[in-house]
Amino acid sequence: MASIVVRAARPDEVDRVASMYEWLFAPPGSRPGDWKPRRAAAALARAVSSEAAVVLVAGLGEELVGLCTAYEDIESVRFGLRVWVEDLAVHPERRSLGIGKRLLDEAKQWARSRGATYLELESAETRTAAHRFYERERPTRRSRSFGWEL
Repeated sequence: MASIVVRAARPDEVDRVASMYEWLFAPPGSRPGDWKPRRAAAALARAVSSEAAVVLVAGLGEELVGLCTAYEDIESVRFGLRVWVEDLAVHPERRSLGIGKRLLDEAKQWARSRGATYLELESAETRTAAHRFYERERPTRRSRSFGWEL
């Protein structure tokens, strides 16, 4: 098997990367009610070209098998600059190969290079397999998140 390569996504890959979001919608996930592929691709293109965001992809040879988006978020009075991992997904047939860890490690490194003092993400309560992965990665904080669709 080819080795895993994690790198920043290129602008010419936006449509290809946008299609990878389907991995997040498969059970136990779900498609957001207002999901619009065109809007998603436009937002992804902005993130790819932004200085305050990174879109990481993991490849095995020519096959893209994982993605991670990270954004400079807020400068917390209590904690300093936070980087937010919005999306982290690995192809369902390529899980448990270390791809998620490589993506998360690269997101942490990107956050450190920005001067961030912490990296955070949230995960739906139904994603128990993802939670096992996050626990293995030894988070230093845990919290509960609440959100409202507007």
